[in-house]
Amino acid sequence: MADFQRNIERFKEIGTQVVAFSVDSEDDAKKMVDRHKLTYPVLYGLNPREIAATIGGYINEEPPYHHPSGFILRPNGTIVLLVQSSGAIGRLVADDTVGLIQHYQKHG
Repeated sequence: MADFQRNIERFKEIGTQVVAFSVDSEDDAKKMVDRHKLTYPVLYGLNPREIAATIGGYINEEPPYHHPSGFILRPNGTIVLLVQSSGAIGRLVADDTVGLIQHYQKHG
């Protein structure tokens, strides 16, 4: 999340919005936003089991949380890319994300 914040101006330059979603409580989400000085929207309080049922992915049962998932969406909302992790690595990074978005903007 901090990587995307550090690159937020690059996303704005290419006309792209960054949004995060979290299973954290409102208080925990606010702490994360403050800690990383996030300026993009962070949705919180999502149910990890409902997320898993909707998008798939990996869920930890105790405590319940959904492992990281990253999406790149077209303007019409269809998924261009979905990256799902089953652990601490395997996430989208800002450089790769900006590059892929620019590729699709140029080549469709």
